[in-house]
Amino acid sequence: MTEALADRRIPAGDDFLAQEELNALTPEELIARTTALKPLVAERALSAEQNRKPDDDVWNALRKSGYFYTYVPRKHGGLEFDPDTYISATLPIAEACPSTGWTACFALEHNWFIAQMPEATQAEVWGKTPYVIAPSAAFPPGKATPVEGGYRLSGHWKWGTVVMHADWIMVQALEHQEEGPPIPRMMMIPADQAEVIDTWQMAGMAATGSNDIAVDDVFVPEGYQFAVTPCRSGRGLGREIYGPGLYGSPMLPNLCVTASIPALGAAREAVNLLKERLKVHVKKGTGDASIEKPAAQMRLARADLLARAAERTIRSAARENLLVGNLDEPEQTIERIRLRAEIAIAVQQCVEAVRTCCEAAGSSIHALDNPMNRLLRDVQVMQSHVVYDLDLATELHGRALLDLPPNSVLL
Repeated sequence: MTEALADRRIPAGDDFLAQEELNALTPEELIARTTALKPLVAERALSAEQNRKPDDDVWNALRKSGYFYTYVPRKHGGLEFDPDTYISATLPIAEACPSTGWTACFALEHNWFIAQMPEATQAEVWGKTPYVIAPSAAFPPGKATPVEGGYRLSGHWKWGTVVMHADWIMVQALEHQEEGPPIPRMMMIPADQAEVIDTWQMAGMAATGSNDIAVDDVFVPEGYQFAVTPCRSGRGLGREIYGPGLYGSPMLPNLCVTASIPALGAAREAVNLLKERLKVHVKKGTGDASIEKPAAQMRLARADLLARAAERTIRSAARENLLVGNLDEPEQTIERIRLRAEIAIAVQQCVEAVRTCCEAAGSSIHALDNPMNRLLRDVQVMQSHVVYDLDLATELHGRALLDLPPNSVLL
């Protein structure tokens, strides 16, 4: 039986911003632009969920806003803004539609991976597409076979977030050695060299369009891949080329921060929706105004405080990770483990905030077209991401506190 292919759209690439406009774009202006897009994102959130991919008009508007240039180095014409700007510019999108926010912020953050490739590759890639829209699918890893000038790549990967509007594809593959463990490599190919299998049928996060990716014996030039292991500690080519800081920071905490922003957006929006509902809601049968109920006030307050605490943790972790790459072992691994666990706790706080709001909002939130319902379904799927496995994250942190070695490779 032939697998159905997803109806993706590879960008034409004719909507990139002029360099003069980018040079004049400040963090404040970028945040203002994405904030101005919030009504459009919210308006299209339901249809995006029904179509199981980000809305094309929303995606076009994000491209024109300058958002995707955020993590492209200035050396290559990008904005190279700090993580706080990245978080602040993403939150309005995630508040309006957590699934769209998820896809957008991963597309932005994946440009960090290009900075880990050889300088000549960076110049060539960002010369063709001033920012890259690409998934970074890792599991199950594919097969990378060394050949003259590069590798032959084959595999079938799940969870291809960003793939529905991608111009490039990044996937992880293993190069097997005659002796020793296989070497994980991140490999990059043009999007038209991969098939996208229509598999994304989910109760939540449906609008991410995170379909499967299949590649059959495609040649990858040597310069279009990098060994993943050095990047886990922030010791990849990004540090060699750009020095410590953003491109010399450890990989997994960056991923954790990225994946937490949509959950935070959902929590903040749930608080806003509940606040507005309590102002007008009257309980049937009693005529009591919800705004006067202490229990409703306490639930609103609890959800707000949970979201605020989560935001402080996420922003602090993003800043700290810029410095963690400077640490030597074993201190660095201990700090990476701690940051991951802290962000996992923050995401749980976001989920609790959304649930608390839903419990206080009444039966109408169970309507499929109610935005609160979509927030709840989205965050419940988000929290299942492997980096937020709270048992694993806290076990690793507990082992580190007891001076025991980590028992996971996902660090």
